[in-house]
Amino acid sequence: MIDHTIRGKKVFEDEIAAVKAIGDRLDASFNAAVEAMRASIESGHKIIVVGVGKSELIGSKIAATLTSTGAPSVVLNTMNAMHGDLGIVQDGDCCISMSYSGETSELLTLMPFLKRFDMKIISMTGKSTSTLAELSDVVLETACEREADPLNLAPTSSSTAMLVMGDALAVALLEARNFTREDFGRSHPGGSLGKSLLLRISDIMRKEFATLPETATVMDCIIAMTQARAGACVLTHADGTMAGVFTHGDFARAYQNDPTCGTAPVSGLMTKSPVFVEADKLAVSAVKTLRDRRIDDLVVLDADRKPVGLIDTQDLVRLKLI
Repeated sequence: MIDHTIRGKKVFEDEIAAVKAIGDRLDASFNAAVEAMRASIESGHKIIVVGVGKSELIGSKIAATLTSTGAPSVVLNTMNAMHGDLGIVQDGDCCISMSYSGETSELLTLMPFLKRFDMKIISMTGKSTSTLAELSDVVLETACEREADPLNLAPTSSSTAMLVMGDALAVALLEARNFTREDFGRSHPGGSLGKSLLLRISDIMRKEFATLPETATVMDCIIAMTQARAGACVLTHADGTMAGVFTHGDFARAYQNDPTCGTAPVSGLMTKSPVFVEADKLAVSAVKTLRDRRIDDLVVLDADRKPVGLIDTQDLVRLKLI
């Protein structure tokens, strides 16, 4: 039986080597490309991505990545562009034209019409002396020594190189524009990702929870937790600030040592320095805290260290945040 993993590993090795070589060759042209894109986006315009065949498919992913990171981008089909879709292009936009050979006829036919607009054209090509490169303001060279297939024909290393170059542009651009997690969340409102990036802890915490003064007994806490259907009771000082937390786990351990602990003051059994989060922080910080500290309940405090809520792991599961 043929071991196909040998060829598979060779493809990985070849494409990684090709991408690394191109990365090592990045120069001032890359800076110019990022600045051209930033100028368009910050002036309220967009990025046009154009290519043919595999390049267009890679371009679709690049445009999607740019759009999702705050740089509105569209893919312009070369054939449709000549029949009306050129109307999406405006002065002030920025164009990324993709062709490994730099001589793709359909793309070269479109280029003179694109150059009529007042916009920077960035070419992504394997031939820095190609016609496409000559028609461009900025040239990003993605030449590979060879493709990853044994015939050196199928776009493999070259298409991967274009994809990674697009990722590099998108990441450098978002950094240049000080794009934040909150900005990312606004364009990804669906699913757990959007929720964790947009929701505040105050949005997801239980506002009705078990809370008693630190003078309460263990049994008082058990009753309060049962009524609140919670696994923890928050204890407070006389001034309302948090004194500690008592959980079902604390009770189980105390009961094993003393079955009559129900009448005991909870102050001697509670956790006096419990983990907590602040109400105005992002929900993702609560997810991280619960995971890292391996706890089930998390107290939420306001700016005065007074308890205002409780987060239970089950709440995060229900909200599909974990």
